[in-house]
Amino acid sequence: MALVETGIADAVATVTLNRPEAMNALSRALRIELAATMRRLDADPSVRVVILTGAGTRAFTAGLDLKELASDPHAMADTVGESPDANPVKAVELCRKPVIGAINGVAVTGGFELALACDVLIASENARFADTHARVGIMPGWGLSQKLSRLIGIHRAKELSLSGNFLDAATAERWGLVNRVVAADQLLPTAARLAADMATIDPAFSAAYKALINDGFAASFGEGLRLESARSTAANKAVQPGEVAQARAVLQARNRQQ
Repeated sequence: MALVETGIADAVATVTLNRPEAMNALSRALRIELAATMRRLDADPSVRVVILTGAGTRAFTAGLDLKELASDPHAMADTVGESPDANPVKAVELCRKPVIGAINGVAVTGGFELALACDVLIASENARFADTHARVGIMPGWGLSQKLSRLIGIHRAKELSLSGNFLDAATAERWGLVNRVVAADQLLPTAARLAADMATIDPAFSAAYKALINDGFAASFGEGLRLESARSTAANKAVQPGEVAQARAVLQARNRQQ
């Protein structure tokens, strides 16, 4: 049985973490397979958007496999300064295509970090989030300590990280952590509809725009504005009037259908 299942249809790849019996825990083997899958999809010109989800209804992923960490003396060392080949969070972050996280159940600690690596989060009503790093005495190494405070505010981030308590889907939406919450049976259909919309964007432009947003977010506000100005000046000089007219006609037709 594959630890990561992938299906591709209409330029959208659906990637499923497939260890439901272990709440899709991120064993080293799964981490390696997921990272390789994301790199493969990033390089596949037939794929424009990726949906990432977990098998079953209990868990997106419960994070690092604690049973493995407790039984293998080398397992913890593997997670520290882990090579890119085995770092699924970095592989998701480096994917140039939009990645939609379809959070079907709990996303805990390393699983929370994996969710935060996605570009858009759609949560099932069953979704819950928790940072239990402090509870198990392991420092985060995949970005959670820095991303979470920037997304929901430093006080809320400290509440979650220094308590280890769960955050339900409705509160996650209210706090701006997820884009929306839907019924469990509507999770993948909702993600698929959004992915289909994103797949109609020119892939090179989509990649450049995603990079601009990410790079600006990692910088100060002033640096981000300067970055946008420089990149837009360079890119927009190459746009021809005829291309604008054609794009405008397509946009008007799409708007009439909505």
